[in-house]
Amino acid sequence: MNYLCKMMAKTIHPAIFLEQKYGAHNYHPLPVVLEKGRGIYLWDTEGKKYFDFLSAYSAVNQGHCHPKIINALTEQAQKLTLTSRAFYNNVLGEYEKYITELFGYDKVLPMNTGVEGGETALKLCRKWAYNVKKIKQNEAVILFVSGNFWGRTLSAVSSSTDNESRNDFGPYMPGFEVIPYGDIYALETALQNPNVAGLMLEPIQGEAGVVIPPAGYIKNAYELCKSKNVLFIADEIQTGLGRTGKILACNYENIKPDILILGKALGGGVFPVSAVLCNNEIMDLIKPGQHGSTFGGNPLACRVAKAALEVIIDENLCENSYNMGKIFRERMNKINSPIIETVRGKGLFNAIVIKPFSNGKTAWDVCIQLMNNGLLAKQTHGDIIRFAPPLIINESELNSACDIIEKTILDIY
Repeated sequence: MNYLCKMMAKTIHPAIFLEQKYGAHNYHPLPVVLEKGRGIYLWDTEGKKYFDFLSAYSAVNQGHCHPKIINALTEQAQKLTLTSRAFYNNVLGEYEKYITELFGYDKVLPMNTGVEGGETALKLCRKWAYNVKKIKQNEAVILFVSGNFWGRTLSAVSSSTDNESRNDFGPYMPGFEVIPYGDIYALETALQNPNVAGLMLEPIQGEAGVVIPPAGYIKNAYELCKSKNVLFIADEIQTGLGRTGKILACNYENIKPDILILGKALGGGVFPVSAVLCNNEIMDLIKPGQHGSTFGGNPLACRVAKAALEVIIDENLCENSYNMGKIFRERMNKINSPIIETVRGKGLFNAIVIKPFSNGKTAWDVCIQLMNNGLLAKQTHGDIIRFAPPLIINESELNSACDIIEKTILDIY
């Protein structure tokens, strides 16, 4: 075994060797070791430069190491980082005022990670179900849709239809029901159950491969929920904050979720920050001791999140995402290759579905060759490649990146 480890250390990058030897194997990264990021670019330890077309799963919408966000981080880090919520601090209220006014809600509950945001939303929904809708205790049902992804906690995998995430982690959370995504009739049927308290979904499914529901589905689903006194919970952790060309993907159908979950880019790519927003009727049901987090709402996170939101607004990143996304899809649809099955997306949230290669190659091989050619992207569900660069990308940079994607696809088949 020691001999094998020594041989591995000689043949692979030392950083990869250390991760494989000492870390849990719960990810399958591309074989690139990164050490620097700036704007839309990343550099590996050999100094090679890459376009970043994953943006840390949309956590880096503002670009790597944005100076305003880094300044907010470093300035606050030298004054006060953490107090816990046992005491007040002079930053949290300012941030809460800013984010609630920006999105038009009465209150926000700050957390750290996206999956914590999802858990918080579900607890709020259940609390509302028993106290406002008057569902009998322990009988509330929350609806999810097939293909959903909001994390890998036991609750998250309990609502999942992905066997890789779900298998071997039972028993599963009760009170969850999964219906087909995009099927308004399935939702209408499920809502006949008077114990349904909420519907939680992504307006565009990210991890599933940038899956866009039929036009009008989100609005119709929202209106059905309203007619049955059911909370509409929007998971905008990945789709929110400009990724799809609007500040929220729900804005495409002009609906305001009862509960809104934000994360990823809320931390500007430098700190884990998530938030759950809703109005007083729901939020005021939570009392001291019923939900919380040691780090949630810490001064450092609040300062970073406010700066991250200001960058999106002040630099018109939503508009840029919308315009650059149109150019990207136009370029991709012009590539004449038999391996491209579908190009889809909104804003700078896009995917290409790759047909099975006759020579046995897969979307993973496309990603490897993209990496070799200077662009980083990652496949999901085997045959889908997501393309999601930082929202600060300009037209010249986008076209240069599209040239790489086009050359790679044409050369690989």
